[in-house]
Amino acid sequence: MAGDNQRRAARLHHEIPVAYRSVGSFLSDWATNISHGGLFINTRKPLPVGTAVKLLLQLPGAKFPCQLEGRVTRVTQYDNKANMVPGMGVEFTEMDETQRREIDAFVARLRTEFEEA
Repeated sequence: MAGDNQRRAARLHHEIPVAYRSVGSFLSDWATNISHGGLFINTRKPLPVGTAVKLLLQLPGAKFPCQLEGRVTRVTQYDNKANMVPGMGVEFTEMDETQRREIDAFVARLRTEFEEA
């Protein structure tokens, strides 16, 4: 993810349950704002930037969960006054062609649904 706050891929808001593992922890939260390159995990206990994570993501309509690898690229702390959603941005670092196609199809389906709404 670019440092100047520009995104390489358009993100679409949709809540998806996600389980993730890093050194010494296994957690589950909600992933939002998914794109071709990553997602945002809504959590009040984000992992530090640079942390490698293994993700288990069940896309709606997919027969099996996607097992992906990623890296935390940004963190948003909980701030009630600023009304900011706490969590962490995770960039996908490893994915095979089948996983890429499933995520691309899901993002395309979301984009179509938003355009029709």
